[in-house]
Amino acid sequence: MSTETTHDDHHGPARGLSRWVFTTNHKDIGTLYLLFSLLMFIVGGAMAMVIRAELFQPGLQFVEPQFFNSMTTMHALIMIFGAVMPGFVGLANWLVPMMIGAPDMALPRMNNWSFWILPFAFTMLLSTLFMDGGAPAGGWTMYPPLVMQTGNAFPFLIFSVHLMGISSIMGAINIVVTIVNMRAPGMTLMKMPLFVWTWLITAYLLIAVMPVLAGSVTMLLTDRYFGTSFFDAAGGGDPVMFQHIFWFFGHPEVYIMILPAFGIVSQIIPTFARKRLFGYSSMVYATSSIAFLSFIVWAHHMFTVGMPLTGELFFMYATMMIAVPTGVKVFNWVSTMWKGSMTFETPMLFAVGFVVMFTIGGFSGLMLAITPVDFQYHDTYFVVAHFHYVLVTGAVFSLMAAAYYWMPKWTGNMYDEKLGKLHFWLSTIFVNVLFFPQHFLGLAGMPRRIPDYSTQFTEFNQISSIGGFAFGLTQLLFVYIVYKTIKGGEKATDRVWEGAEGLEWTLSSPPPYHSFTTAPEVK
Repeated sequence: MSTETTHDDHHGPARGLSRWVFTTNHKDIGTLYLLFSLLMFIVGGAMAMVIRAELFQPGLQFVEPQFFNSMTTMHALIMIFGAVMPGFVGLANWLVPMMIGAPDMALPRMNNWSFWILPFAFTMLLSTLFMDGGAPAGGWTMYPPLVMQTGNAFPFLIFSVHLMGISSIMGAINIVVTIVNMRAPGMTLMKMPLFVWTWLITAYLLIAVMPVLAGSVTMLLTDRYFGTSFFDAAGGGDPVMFQHIFWFFGHPEVYIMILPAFGIVSQIIPTFARKRLFGYSSMVYATSSIAFLSFIVWAHHMFTVGMPLTGELFFMYATMMIAVPTGVKVFNWVSTMWKGSMTFETPMLFAVGFVVMFTIGGFSGLMLAITPVDFQYHDTYFVVAHFHYVLVTGAVFSLMAAAYYWMPKWTGNMYDEKLGKLHFWLSTIFVNVLFFPQHFLGLAGMPRRIPDYSTQFTEFNQISSIGGFAFGLTQLLFVYIVYKTIKGGEKATDRVWEGAEGLEWTLSSPPPYHSFTTAPEVK
């Protein structure tokens, strides 16, 4: 397991480039993942701007309906598989070995490969924008028969999804093997930091559900090109079966995108509250419960397909049960902050913002779990508001909290605290201006994924679009802060968070064998 190339290749552009292409160092690979995630966040955000520009007023202004649908489809695929998931994998690469006292990831060459698959997968996906018939426009859920009308882009969509899945599975196997086999002496499972726990559970979810997605999109491919009729009613198939298979992957996928966020917030809140995390073991059990329940709630995405009443009742109650362990986690975070000596540096602001706004997303999810109510809300903007509160103020805010929290350790430089706080406040204000009105639009009956709408929805759409553009511009400030921190600035000390006394590892669990600053380089 040699990582010599990662330390010596700083001479000349070619060798500097080969350092990044051939690296097996978990820190370098973590950095590559994080920068790729940031790039995809900007690309996916640009597509969201197209959507919000078109929806600023009724009628068709800027884009054709087909291209509008392509934008909603591509925006979702890029944000989920290109921004959020690689962002969390990058954090896992950087932090998991250090937190468990391991010298590197267990399978360093596979680690390199699982990253380098991604740029090719997303180049292929984005290339569909330039093909005859346009980019995929069947929604990120790829429902047949709609997705079959995608034209020449269809096989490229399927192949890129396969590549993303391969990358995810390899990354997940690597994380499981590392955590199970490479913990420092004396570090039992119940002494691991919570971020490590959440990633261990997430990795098992990935290994379990990614092959299901691969199977479902392969069946779509054979339906289109090889004469099968898995989902074609004319040949005895059933398009609703695709929904069952897809959401059996899709619902655990939602938790894959939020469990690492729980781990991040469980590291940050204790540091800035100067207290141990309240209820460590209950947090571990709650996370495991959420992961288990995520496998038996998939059909709450399909209440309107005409399933039997028994099925509707089962999925309604199972979905509501997920609120219990999630509530335990929120209670524990609040209890950690209770009577703590809190300071509000940027990472803590994002973490507290996460707890408050993720809870809003949780409550709207509980509303959607009620079957008869979901009949009214299904495929309206209420659903869009719900999952964006979970994924933007949840997953994305936690990634930003993590970036501010660990950037001094990654770069050796402090970020600009004033700009960081400005970024937080602008993001928080505008993300609510963007998504909160969508609850009202959905309750009033505005359908999603449609470029035109009735005139009574105009005002809320205009407010939402203004919030969208302001939120998008604010993220350019984040890019600037990251750039500025990497280039230089005030040097970070060993004990970055003053008053926290270097406790950022120890507060959420007993201390690891190696401290962050002394993790050995592998020769």
